[in-house]
Amino acid sequence: GMFFQDGLTGSAWGDWALYTASPLRAFESELGVQAPVGFWDPVGFTKDGDVSNFKRRRVTEIKHGRVAMLAAMGYITPEFFKFPGYLSVAENIKFAEIPNGLAAISKVPGAGWLQILAYGLYCEGTGGFGYNSDGQMSKPGDCGWKPPLLATDNPDLKKKRLNAELANGRLAMMAVIGMFFQDGLTGSAWGDWALYTASPLRAESSA
Repeated sequence: GMFFQDGLTGSAWGDWALYTASPLRAFESELGVQAPVGFWDPVGFTKDGDVSNFKRRRVTEIKHGRVAMLAAMGYITPEFFKFPGYLSVAENIKFAEIPNGLAAISKVPGAGWLQILAYGLYCEGTGGFGYNSDGQMSKPGDCGWKPPLLATDNPDLKKKRLNAELANGRLAMMAVIGMFFQDGLTGSAWGDWALYTASPLRAESSA
């Protein structure tokens, strides 16, 4: 470790700011580089300094973050509100009859899943608002739509909000995976772990 740091910075405990040839410097000023960790890439995806690969991954990160934020709200909202009326008139299924969480997957009719899939394919294939003209490489995450109350021409405020979107998306990706995991084991996204009767820890606690 000392050899490595000495060779790159000039001292075994040198300042990494002296490593001016680092390929990571190409991305240190990008959106999403936030305290307390700064630019964090533990797997080394950006070690080659390839800008096009970075932008492609940033587009994917933003997309997954937005989907995860919607998914997290999709878990929370039905706990307090469900649409009135029918999800499927043909099959006589009301919105109120659809359970929350993973249990809803088997209750939604096949035609409903086809509609969801078709809409997802449409968004992927066309961009919906024309943002796919260059694969979002020029402006990752820019869908060509300015949401009311959120869009702004103030550069500092825009940067703050875009950073907030990335941070919230990252949190949501972790959160929704936690919801899936807990839902699958206990029957609810915030279920009682006492319901996880198959836990291998039960055998240890009773020993």
